[in-house]
Amino acid sequence: MKMVKLSLQMLSLVAIFIAVAMATLRFNHRNDDGPSILFPGGALVSGELHTGPEPNWDFTADVQTVELELDDSDSSRLIWIQNADGKAYVVSGYMNNWLGRLWKHWAVEADEGSGRAVLRIGDTRYERQLVRIHQGDELDGIAESVIRKYAGGNPTPESIAGFRAAIESGATWAFAVLPRG
Repeated sequence: MKMVKLSLQMLSLVAIFIAVAMATLRFNHRNDDGPSILFPGGALVSGELHTGPEPNWDFTADVQTVELELDDSDSSRLIWIQNADGKAYVVSGYMNNWLGRLWKHWAVEADEGSGRAVLRIGDTRYERQLVRIHQGDELDGIAESVIRKYAGGNPTPESIAGFRAAIESGATWAFAVLPRG
């Protein structure tokens, strides 16, 4: 019995140590120029600001994640990016429960706030407007891009319809990445 009690105390100490270390790292990283893999970062300040015509976003087919900062927030995070028909989109899954909304709070902030955002891809920052898409033909292209890029497969009509249904039901949220103004 003494051994079990001692083991539980040791496990508790290890858990507390890990929790304190993670909280400290997150706190220390909160003002950095951009996020890390594990922690949100601060405002995106470095990199050239894109000022030319709207790019063809097909170049993001080879980009796995981008850095995103919402104007309504002082923090940035890494998110996936999709492209379809030369346009850019970002999606957030797990939005049909409180845990998903807590984990993917950026999507809630974008939908309920101004939607104004900065995306940084490489050394270039893009000031954009995130507009949530609930339905429409463009969902097929978004679904195809997600399935091809992140699910590692060839999209089928069934898989596209399934992903589209997830967006239309609100389980997954999709945003068009549009120019401001």
